[in-house]
Amino acid sequence: MVNIPEYYAGKNVLISGATGFMGKVLLEKLLRSCPEVRSVYVLVRSKAGQSPKARISEIVNSKLFEKLQQDQPDFAEKIIAVNSDLTQPELNLSKADQSILAENIDIVFHCAATVRFSEPLKDAVQLNVLATQMMLALAHRMKHLEVFIHISTAYANCNRELIEEVVYSPSVDYRKLIDTLDWMDDDLVSTLTPKLIGEHPNTYTFTKSLAEYMVQQEAGDLNVGIVRPSIVGASWKEPFPGWIDNFNGPSGIFIAAGKGILRTMRASNNAVADLVPVDVVINTTLAAGWYSGSQVLNRPKSIPVYNCTTGGINPFRWGEVEYCINMSFKTNPLEQAFRRPNVNLRSNPFTNQYWTTVSHTLPALLYDGYLTLMGRKPRWKQGQKEQCLQCLFLTSAVNVGSIRACVFNSKKMPRAFFFFFFFFSFREQAML
Repeated sequence: MVNIPEYYAGKNVLISGATGFMGKVLLEKLLRSCPEVRSVYVLVRSKAGQSPKARISEIVNSKLFEKLQQDQPDFAEKIIAVNSDLTQPELNLSKADQSILAENIDIVFHCAATVRFSEPLKDAVQLNVLATQMMLALAHRMKHLEVFIHISTAYANCNRELIEEVVYSPSVDYRKLIDTLDWMDDDLVSTLTPKLIGEHPNTYTFTKSLAEYMVQQEAGDLNVGIVRPSIVGASWKEPFPGWIDNFNGPSGIFIAAGKGILRTMRASNNAVADLVPVDVVINTTLAAGWYSGSQVLNRPKSIPVYNCTTGGINPFRWGEVEYCINMSFKTNPLEQAFRRPNVNLRSNPFTNQYWTTVSHTLPALLYDGYLTLMGRKPRWKQGQKEQCLQCLFLTSAVNVGSIRACVFNSKKMPRAFFFFFFFFSFREQAML
């Protein structure tokens, strides 16, 4: 079996979601560690008056790509921006672009998704289910496609006690749901959402679960793999330690705590904080593409699923997170902090509710009142609601089984594609 850089050499790769957090790291890592890749097509929509090419140009000129720029000054010539919109029929691809992709693409990484926990169900279905369905339809037309990798989440099946590396059947038929949402108005959908998502904590995990099952049902003869990362955070090593470009997920919670905005969270000190660095996730994704793509002639009967998590082999608990946050920001305080950082985890719901009211709700109402008097738009109360949803979801524990990482590491993986967590110290990284 060829190694990873050799596998991607001479291949044309298609990436959706390349302007997102994980998509940027995937694009950079693929070009840097697989320098012989022929070209990388990226699906990008126009935004805020910027064309797809302009958006990609802005990304590749950012700090994330500095190391790649030094090693391969002409790397940007391999990137081909394709105008696309995941919310439109046929991904809003022109007939010419559809033909080019069908004739040239060898490997697909579908990273695009909405990761907002409070996303309205209609929008979440459109971006996480229908867009994936359209990507699969496009993949079926690709004449030289070797593998289609779908990026899901380890929390897609968080309503289960044990999440193994298999695709689970959802409680709702995705076809019927799509047909139903087509004629429902937004108010009715909002009313029925709690009933539809059932045991899922939000529309994000619910629609990612539907997407996995849809991929299984509609893959047909495509060679498909699914990668399930847990809570994706800042980079461990590549392209440099600590890189992140958003406040979604754990980063938003850490910054809110550092600013003194977040003072209390409902969580057990012993619950596992299943955090995983983004570069580890991307290395796993590229390895999954290599491994699944190399098995074209000897494919397993079921779709391979790659759980990319840390809790089962190197657990980091929320009590340790609390300690690291408080010590780190007391030692290295942020500028313009609202209050002294002092976040506390509370497992008792009544105690947590009391301190939420005292430390969060009342200050938010007072500040929004001040903004209203000054003629500005209130924003803190809404921010508190979103923050609460993130905290409740991110601190919920899941039991995930990961076995394929051991298979990868047994095959003499190149050091450039590290993704084993035995030697990763969350505490050391948090205190840097």
